[in-house]
Amino acid sequence: MATAAWTIKDSNNDRVQTGKQLPSKILYYVIMVFLSCIFFYPMIWLILSSFRTNREIFTTPFALPKTIDLQNWVDAWNVGNMSTYAKNSVIVTSVTIVGILLFASLAAFAFSKLKFRGSNALMLMFVFGLFMPLQSFFIAQSYIFEKLNLKDSYMGLILPYIGIGLPLAIFLLKAYLDSVPKELMEAAKIDGCSDPVLFSKIILPLLIPSMATVGIFSSLNTWNELLLAMLYIQNDDLKTIPVGLLAFSSRYMTDYKLLFSALAIITIPIIVLYIFFHRYIVAGLTEGALK
Repeated sequence: MATAAWTIKDSNNDRVQTGKQLPSKILYYVIMVFLSCIFFYPMIWLILSSFRTNREIFTTPFALPKTIDLQNWVDAWNVGNMSTYAKNSVIVTSVTIVGILLFASLAAFAFSKLKFRGSNALMLMFVFGLFMPLQSFFIAQSYIFEKLNLKDSYMGLILPYIGIGLPLAIFLLKAYLDSVPKELMEAAKIDGCSDPVLFSKIILPLLIPSMATVGIFSSLNTWNELLLAMLYIQNDDLKTIPVGLLAFSSRYMTDYKLLFSALAIITIPIIVLYIFFHRYIVAGLTEGALK
């Protein structure tokens, strides 16, 4: 009887606590939805404006479009040569992500699990790379690329993009590997695993969540980078989307319907990519801290 009484009492206390927390939870979700609408409204307005005419954009900028016609998107894709720019961006971004993930995972494994002379000093150099602005080494880099004839080529963008993305990638992956128990490594070595086998069979599968996070961040940075793409690429057939969009907007400054359509075309895929992979981003950033 006493046990049943305590059970009923605990159940009533839980209900009281839930009743007290319910208003705060409702308020929290209302605030979050409100803030989400504020931050997401510019994107909604951009997409809606891409279906309007120039007259409607200026006369009724906040009204709904009269019709949903994708002809503006088709015109922007054809007139602005967006297919070429999109192809170049996909090539540069894909190769860059592969390079960053490959070199960063190997470097993180070496810094975290292999002890060698100068490892701390070398790691410190990569940490400094997190704080160095692009402008600090641009002149020297431009001079080297000029001598190596790397300008107006994919490698002229891929190499600096990999170099820019490596410090953060190595830092995140090493932080995760530091949380992996040493006993796991010792057990694998006792079983006869060499360092290459240990990396490919054990470390690499463990790094997949963190590598997904690094890949998403690096792809966003590479896809949207403008300065190097504008300075190193002069050939219109090799320009990426940010540079191509800049030329497109200056060429059709008064044709806002085409400009908004082009912006919607290149922005929506990035948002969709983030929506599908946001759980991996959160998991990759927090998994090392939870182990």
